Amino acid sequence: MPSYTMINLETNQEEEMVLSLSEREELLKTGKYKQKLSTAKFVSSTTSTLRKAGGEWNNFLSKVKKDHPGSTINN
Repeated sequence: MPSYTMINLETNQEEEMVLSLSEREELLKTGKYKQKLSTAKFVSSTTSTLRKAGGEWNNFLSKVKKDHPGSTINN
């Protein structure tokens, strides 16, 4: 189930809640909470995905690239 940051309108305190969509809708209908909207959080890494995948995957991509010259595979 998704996690939501909800703001208690009486205390103005933020609470992290794990709710189903229907539970979230019911909570918002009570008028006691509003949902804090936030931007998506991105996680980045300095290690490339291809490097993490390992040699077998890179070998497979090389074969696909060789067999399909017009492909956009860059490994």
